[in-house]
Amino acid sequence: DSPGAASLARYLRGRGGGFPVYGNTAVTYFNGGEAKFAELLRQLETAEHYIFLEYFIIEEGLMWGRILEVLARKAAGGVDVRVMYDGTCEFSTLPRDYPKRLEALGIRCKVFAPVTPFVSTHYNYRDHRKILVIDGRVGFTGGGNLADEYINLTHPHGHWKDCAVLVRGEAVWSMVMMFLSIWDYVAGLEEDVAAFRPDYPEDAKGEGYLQPFADSPLDHEGVGATIFQSLIQSACRRLWIMTPYLILDDKMISALCVAAKTGVDVRIITPGIPDTRANYEVLTEAGVRIFEYKPGFIHSKVCLADDQYAVVGTVNMDFRSLYLHFEDAVYLYDSPAVSQVTQDFEETFPVCREMTYARCRHV
Repeated sequence: DSPGAASLARYLRGRGGGFPVYGNTAVTYFNGGEAKFAELLRQLETAEHYIFLEYFIIEEGLMWGRILEVLARKAAGGVDVRVMYDGTCEFSTLPRDYPKRLEALGIRCKVFAPVTPFVSTHYNYRDHRKILVIDGRVGFTGGGNLADEYINLTHPHGHWKDCAVLVRGEAVWSMVMMFLSIWDYVAGLEEDVAAFRPDYPEDAKGEGYLQPFADSPLDHEGVGATIFQSLIQSACRRLWIMTPYLILDDKMISALCVAAKTGVDVRIITPGIPDTRANYEVLTEAGVRIFEYKPGFIHSKVCLADDQYAVVGTVNMDFRSLYLHFEDAVYLYDSPAVSQVTQDFEETFPVCREMTYARCRHV
């Protein structure tokens, strides 16, 4: 259907990590954490076999409390419930004995790269993914962690804007494999993964194509960076990006500037914090339009190209996400969810302040 979409799909299927293309999968896009949370609770109640959660941050509060109540109840009913979170949570959000507390509820728990007293370069390699899968049939990913600020129950930075996708169908299997690959490594297991694969109906409803994919800092293949650069270079009409951090290397800056100079409508929405402004001047001088979100903090990680392609996931436009973290996302082509992404951008621009080249020079 599209040589551009096909070439990127071949990369993800091959050198990018072996992630297949799926067509018989339905996708729903959420333009905020509140809507995702409500649907997440509904889907958790449907679990019959397993629930897998992998998140960068889990923090005790109403959001996690509601989720934990369902997880404990499902575990008591025989569902295989597993929770994994990044070791940096031990610094700020969870006590060191939290895995034992979950185990007491029948929930299996692992900490990715637990904190130790010794400084190590491995602290650079954080698990920044946000994955929740239920029975291999339903999967969530996106920017939001499991803490109250992500659903605007607390407001440390004003209104928190995030995004997520709900995937239903065969493509969820790739998300199951992403979770199990890290879980089994951390747990020292060798499981028969085929035991977790459900029977997917051949006539499952779903329009367009998608590829869930992951990125690892250990394979020396910058999958996230390659995906963004490919979308930037292939965009013909528009390239719109939301990112909480805009800390770019020379190659990414050059690609964005060239796209703008060739007439592509390049726009970036950021939260407008000092860390994101380092590249404003060179980008706006080339014609890139930058918008700062006024109501609060943009935490969405989404890229839209030509109203046909979109990437939604956990990847920030900064060095750590692109090269040092374990990340995940979903690449969408010709899916109805892409129009939902477009609508989200169109509704967000009016509540932003545009940072022109003249204004950037005086920031």
